Amino acid sequence: MSADTTTPAPGELIRFHNVTKRFGDTTVLDDLCFSVQPGKHVTLIGPSGSGKTTILRLLMTLESPDEGTIEVSGQRLFPAAEKERREARKQIGMVFQQFNLFPNMTVLRNLTEAPVRVLGLSKDEAAERAKGLLDLVGLADRADAKPTQLSGGQQQRVAIARALAMRPQVLLLDEVTSALDPELVAGVLDVLRDIARSTDITMLCVTHEMNFARDISDDVLMFDAGKVIESGSPEKMFSAPEHERTREFLGAVL
Repeated sequence: MSADTTTPAPGELIRFHNVTKRFGDTTVLDDLCFSVQPGKHVTLIGPSGSGKTTILRLLMTLESPDEGTIEVSGQRLFPAAEKERREARKQIGMVFQQFNLFPNMTVLRNLTEAPVRVLGLSKDEAAERAKGLLDLVGLADRADAKPTQLSGGQQQRVAIARALAMRPQVLLLDEVTSALDPELVAGVLDVLRDIARSTDITMLCVTHEMNFARDISDDVLMFDAGKVIESGSPEKMFSAPEHERTREFLGAVL
């Protein structure tokens, strides 16, 4: 993570410059500037309603900013023509709170559908890629199962594998354990730790799992009222935060 400048710095993968987003009379992102370097794992923390998930939804083009620019790997995401936006969007994968798997498809088909239709992979190539990812998330033996035959934790691991099947440069994680029973959380977080340690994928993560954030993050950003009020390494942010609001928030969640 780096301070923003008007001209993108070499190697920036994600860049928000003067981004404002409003819902009605409520400003959820307020002239936001930040950037993420390739291969970094950045975690966004802060109270509910502080704008963290809105950042991920903007990167997924599920929302549009009211002001400012967003770039991914030097490609303009906003403002941009729809064709340019689709191209930039291909570089981004997201895992949501809810699993959003196709219930009528097998686990394997859930992973191969988009690579075949969007990336133009052959079915054999997509299946080979999918099987490798299922092995990565510990579900190699469930390729022929339907999502309804899996536990919540297993479904979320399939959702992670499905996002990775598109070979994105950026993986967005939005409270991926919040819909899980407590005993299933550890398994999903362990998979994400393995991915963080064994791949060079860039991660932008929204989570209330502070131990997980401490383990996998290169940088932690504290949000409040649509702005980054403090940022730094996990060691600094969790052990010696400077901002009073950060100390209040961490005191409530740790």
